[in-house]
Amino acid sequence: MKGDKETAGALYLPLEPYRQGWLAVGGTHRLYWEESGNPAGRPVVFLHGGPGAGCAPLHRRFFDPAHYRIVLFDQRGSGRSVPAALVSDNTTALLVEDIESLRRHLKVERWLVFGGSWGSTLALAYGEAHPERCAGFVLRGIFLFRPAEVDWFLHQMGRFFPEAGRHFIGHLPPEERTALLQSYYRRLTSPDPSVHMPAAQAWCSYEESCSRLIAEPGDTRSSPSALAMARIEAHYMIHDGFLEPDQLLRDISRLHALPATIVQGRYDMVCPITSADDLARAWPGAVFQIVPDAGHSAMEPGIRAALVTATDRFRALT
Repeated sequence: MKGDKETAGALYLPLEPYRQGWLAVGGTHRLYWEESGNPAGRPVVFLHGGPGAGCAPLHRRFFDPAHYRIVLFDQRGSGRSVPAALVSDNTTALLVEDIESLRRHLKVERWLVFGGSWGSTLALAYGEAHPERCAGFVLRGIFLFRPAEVDWFLHQMGRFFPEAGRHFIGHLPPEERTALLQSYYRRLTSPDPSVHMPAAQAWCSYEESCSRLIAEPGDTRSSPSALAMARIEAHYMIHDGFLEPDQLLRDISRLHALPATIVQGRYDMVCPITSADDLARAWPGAVFQIVPDAGHSAMEPGIRAALVTATDRFRALT
């Protein structure tokens, strides 16, 4: 039996978790997790973006609830995980091990891994570390955390959204604009809310405004989620994603035996298509679907439909 949705390619109907909790990991971090869908179904884990964005109820709806046991969790410092916006004990390697800790806690043998944007980065890092625990991958808006991708985000993306770029740079006084990342990081990690909150809103407004083919106004995030996303993103960027140079492409052969679908908006300005193309060419057998009329957001109609179609296809493989 299949779950209900209004039309082909549409999101599945809203649903509530049947189980949820918090998992203690390293340091003071406790991760929020939840399960929805079919308790006896095929497990799928959703890796949210950012880093720092957290999960939302909408994310459950990419998956057929009659087929999938849907696992969502908020990464360290994100969403409902605590402490909020904490960057200490927060690295890619620790997040990879958090996924394994959660898998063991939930008694999952293998699961489909679904991730977009930063979630695609983390999905690849996790898969390359633990390929035996992965049934396959659905990835969107590929980000490989190479220096050129970070430079694009900070210095080039605003060329296509100049209003957003001016607001992002203009938040800083002139003497701080020659080192955008370092200046924002200092402000975002300041203990003073009058310093870190305006910086967080400016950072998130910039990213949100550049995320769709048809630009929408920024400043759409609430203050607590803006701080977590901006602070944690800057933390990872200033540390090169806690990855070795070209690590994710270098080790992609570890995933060659596993099925994958890569969904990419042609006009993605946050994670330009060249990274998805590099990944697809390095991953024989991966299905590479370019959505011709979309940008970065998973909620753009073409991206959303392609992701649901991909998870529907995986019902026969998992």
